[in-house]
Amino acid sequence: MTEASRRRPEPHRVLLTLHGHLRARPHEVFDAIARRNDPGERARSRFLADSRAHLVVSEGGRWYRGEYRVVADDDGSQVTHVILDVSRGQRPLGRFSGRAVVERAPGEFDRMLRQLRLELEG
Repeated sequence: MTEASRRRPEPHRVLLTLHGHLRARPHEVFDAIARRNDPGERARSRFLADSRAHLVVSEGGRWYRGEYRVVADDDGSQVTHVILDVSRGQRPLGRFSGRAVVERAPGEFDRMLRQLRLELEG
């Protein structure tokens, strides 16, 4: 597995941004999101789990980059999930391939937050 970059590649286009809140400490939320998204050592995708920045990045295929950021607030943690098209010179490919991913993302994000609430808030 190759490590993903902390910086967004250029060019990129934000396809979707989702926000949620958990009543849990940022490092606990970050650890849980990193565990869920880690593709393992044999994966062909790129992955980064930066515990200091509370940033998880997954990159795969020719177009996909997903970022999770966890930020502390007065009542726990704000979680932001961003899906980006990072295809280089192949914009129609990213737009076409990404449609299904973007359509499924809100439901998958909500499911993940529900699971994390059960795991971390209970």
